[in-house]
Amino acid sequence: MSALTWIGFFLSLVTLLIVSRRSLPLALFAGGIILGIFTLPLSEVGRKIFDTLSDPSIDLLALAMGVIPLIGGAMKESGQIDDLVSNLRIGKRALLALSPALMGLLPMPGGALLSAPLVEKGGKDVDKEIKAALNVWFRHLLILIYPLSSALIASAKIAGLEVYQIILYLLPGFIFAFLLGYVFLLRKVKGEISYSDSFSWRRLLPPIEVILVAPALDFTLQRIFAFPIKEIATLIAVSASLFLSLSFSKFKLNLKKISRQMKPWNFTLIILGMFVFLRIFEASDAVSLIASIPLPPLTLSVLAGFILGLVTGRVQLPASIVLPVYLATSSFISPILFSVIYISIFFGYVLSPVHPCVSVSCEYFRVQIKDFLRELILPVFIIFSITLVLSFLLA
Repeated sequence: MSALTWIGFFLSLVTLLIVSRRSLPLALFAGGIILGIFTLPLSEVGRKIFDTLSDPSIDLLALAMGVIPLIGGAMKESGQIDDLVSNLRIGKRALLALSPALMGLLPMPGGALLSAPLVEKGGKDVDKEIKAALNVWFRHLLILIYPLSSALIASAKIAGLEVYQIILYLLPGFIFAFLLGYVFLLRKVKGEISYSDSFSWRRLLPPIEVILVAPALDFTLQRIFAFPIKEIATLIAVSASLFLSLSFSKFKLNLKKISRQMKPWNFTLIILGMFVFLRIFEASDAVSLIASIPLPPLTLSVLAGFILGLVTGRVQLPASIVLPVYLATSSFISPILFSVIYISIFFGYVLSPVHPCVSVSCEYFRVQIKDFLRELILPVFIIFSITLVLSFLLA
């Protein structure tokens, strides 16, 4: 039986890797079903799919994740993103770091292409390899600790932890990664930017409010009201942010057009597919087989998480595999252990050549992938080495 399980597990991984290049939601559903066929009775596979798709907390979470890209699309269409960046009078280095970071908070297809022109404009005399690396590195730093990151929310749900509790433990990693970004990238940037337009608070504040209202409202609602399903608060919060963006627009926005551009259903289906795969994976004996590999569970999770992040260019997918493997050896994962695993996955993803932000940034700045990797491989290696050492010390 164990041989059949290993075959099913590897076939599901191959399916995930191949199909995810076309469609991540389809890859997650297909990978889960293939794993289930090899490890569970067909009736049990069907029951796991039905239980997942009929779970109100998962459905509400999936809906909330579908609203978030609409916020990004509305801000782009209304010009709020342009207003935000053109009025951030914070210096050249800060602009090259903050403009991709702020864009990164709003998941959207080809999002790195939105910040690339801003990095290009602000760093006219900066080497193209540095600009490509800046666009990728700082685009993802705030996502690491952003409470409305779909990857963080879904991973926290798998681990049974509170997002805001986890963020406290991710903060040291965020600060350290920011310092590495300064030492290896920003320090090479010289000079200042000259602006042709005058500064305007009126154009700066609305987009900042749109970005901040969702996490603030989500955090507040969850602590004031005892919702039967906590994802209700998240859905209300992101819907309020979308409503605010639409209200601030100087002209009427076409939500149908924005939806066609942003494809919010993809984000919804990713969450549903992720939990279908997770439920089938947890029900199979693949978890116990992987957990039996002769390495400390935390070290195994860090190694596997980084490799899967690097190979897949994803966060949700490695998290849905690695976290259940760790939980198979323990009924509980503490926030600090979660943060070590999550950071290893996250920075494998940041460096991944199949990560869309990496490929579009290299294409935009006309940089070869090897030159891009040369700029980021050392800071990523430093972070991974630290998580690996911590995995031994905390085991």
